Amino acid sequence: MAKESFDKEIQFLRMLVLTSGAYNRQQYADRLGISIHTFDKTIKRLKEVVNSVYQQLPEDKGKEFAETIRYSYLDSSEPMLLFLFRAKSLKESESQRLSLLLAAMREKSFTAMELLDLCCSSMPEELSLPDEKTIRGDLKYLEQVGVIKKESGTRPFRYRIYNDLVQQLSRDELLDLYDFVDVMANTQIPSVQGYLLRDGVKKYMNRNQVDYGSVEPFLYKYHYYSRILDEAHLFTLLAAIRHRRSVSFLYFSPKKETSYTSKNTNPLFERDTEGQQETLLPLKVVYDHQYGRWYLLGHHARYGIKKYRMEGLTQISEEEEAPVALFESKRDELEQRIKHSWLIDTGKPVLVRVRFFHPGPHIPSFVMERVLLQGQWGTILEESEESFIYEIEVNGTIEIKPWIRSFGSSCEVLAPLKLRQELIEEWKEIKSYYESF
Repeated sequence: MAKESFDKEIQFLRMLVLTSGAYNRQQYADRLGISIHTFDKTIKRLKEVVNSVYQQLPEDKGKEFAETIRYSYLDSSEPMLLFLFRAKSLKESESQRLSLLLAAMREKSFTAMELLDLCCSSMPEELSLPDEKTIRGDLKYLEQVGVIKKESGTRPFRYRIYNDLVQQLSRDELLDLYDFVDVMANTQIPSVQGYLLRDGVKKYMNRNQVDYGSVEPFLYKYHYYSRILDEAHLFTLLAAIRHRRSVSFLYFSPKKETSYTSKNTNPLFERDTEGQQETLLPLKVVYDHQYGRWYLLGHHARYGIKKYRMEGLTQISEEEEAPVALFESKRDELEQRIKHSWLIDTGKPVLVRVRFFHPGPHIPSFVMERVLLQGQWGTILEESEESFIYEIEVNGTIEIKPWIRSFGSSCEVLAPLKLRQELIEEWKEIKSYYESF
């Protein structure tokens, strides 16, 4: 994955998919916090990327982009929004350089200075020529992500493509690897890296004329758009946590209408941003499978432990490295605060007691099985032929409430009284809907 940011395209696509083209250009630009001109430039760029990545797109160039997304998504098992990650490597200034470097190292190994000469002689005239520091930075990045490998020996070091794994596999082993990656990328998190690996294996098989069949054995529809888009930030934040570095970002709360604001370089057109500039020592990333959301938890110098929805993060950059003792102490503090969190709630602990009802005599208790599977550290206190009592201490009741609600009439909240009353009111409201007919 390329290094440079593409926040605007992420928020652009997120809103486009969620609204399904319900807004006109002006409304869309207003909600995104960009100008009409920027809107047109962005959608033009995304159309170019889609047409370059997906050869099966309709020839009608004037087709609306929203229709393009719907068209491809319904006709293909490919995760449509993944093209944005490919776009990232196609559109930035580094793409030409990285492409030249990788193409050269595919055949044999090179030193950094040899690659510098190669780039300088092959770069398009309209692009600036790289210097030695830039080439060494690119090589370091490609080595870190596992694309190339430094050969053993003395200086100057030589680099080559690192594809030893696939080269050593037979045809059948390659097919098995592709099927395995395909299944895991569609069923596990994070998924983007898996999709990129799957595409890499597929391209390798195509180049080597390996017949993997006209119809792929597994077909999936990936529905968690936001999860794919949020994964753009995931590895940046995990790297910051690993290196104990603070991160600075512009945060747009999901409760606000605007989710992005363009960075205007001309002071005459500079506008007040509605986002909030934050600096945080990241400590943990949490995924909520039920709602398909990523959360960032960390230490804020002013507010202590804070939580952010990752979909609201833009313009992320790494800051200073924190001392080991400080990082460890804040991480221990966070672990204590979320010790009894159903997900990430750091509120006051409360004891929740629920009576679950078995489905009936001589019927396997799928209710019990689900509680045992999903009930985290809760315990079952009493059990009879009709029901059992489940008890758990959690931070607040907001996060556990949807899980309890999902059992419907198969459970009854016994404590706390406030949660019991809230659910009673909810069921009364639902009952009133049905009584109106």
